[in-house]
Amino acid sequence: MQSNYITHKMSPKLIDTFWEFSNPTKFKRLAKYVIPLSAGIALTCIFVGLIWGLFYTEPDYKQMETVKIIFLHVPAAFVAINTYLFMTIASLVWLIRRHYISLLAAKAAAPIGFMMTIITIITGSLWGSSTWGTFWVWDPRLTSFAILLCFYLGYIVLWSALNKLETASNVTSLFCILGSIFALLSRYIVFFIDQGLHQGPTLSLDEEKNIDNSYYFPLILSLVGFSALSIYLLFIRTITEINIHRISLVEKRGESSA
Repeated sequence: MQSNYITHKMSPKLIDTFWEFSNPTKFKRLAKYVIPLSAGIALTCIFVGLIWGLFYTEPDYKQMETVKIIFLHVPAAFVAINTYLFMTIASLVWLIRRHYISLLAAKAAAPIGFMMTIITIITGSLWGSSTWGTFWVWDPRLTSFAILLCFYLGYIVLWSALNKLETASNVTSLFCILGSIFALLSRYIVFFIDQGLHQGPTLSLDEEKNIDNSYYFPLILSLVGFSALSIYLLFIRTITEINIHRISLVEKRGESSA
């Protein structure tokens, strides 16, 4: 009973602490710690993970050296999917709580996810050309990433096309949530339907299906590094968006007073 009481008392405080970062000043204060930390982790893990994976692992007996694309392909795909998931959550927060930080964070995240999706498709195509003998097939997983790329592009275009902030905020948030239904579900549905030509999950709790340990550890380092890189870029871009938003507000006040 006492532990439940403590948990109940702590939860509102944790939630309140989380919502405090909707304040731009407090968010920037948090960014001062997150940015250098994430940059250090990204630089270290990506450097060690890629060097280890590309130069100190044995070639696969079937795919030879081509399999080492995995150290770029899988981390980029992981970030691409989870960035869109983050954008969806941030868009929901904007629609429900009307916090501009969540909105601007979603806007800032879109180009990051867009580039990671492009990297995923390019590396996947290069890998496929060697393994399947073609750069592209309408495989369920490849198709799902093509859909994801379209939603990223559509989201970015909408922000550029709509001038009124309130309109752009609501339209892009709804578009992002709609995209999550199609893009993310189309991505995960492959676990329950035909896998197509694409292999199964690279990382698995099943030892028989999981990747060999010689590839596993450098891949984990690359995953951590790419995730830290996305966090670093997200905070940098969000702060930039906050500053742009503040400048636009000052300009509007100047125009209205003139």
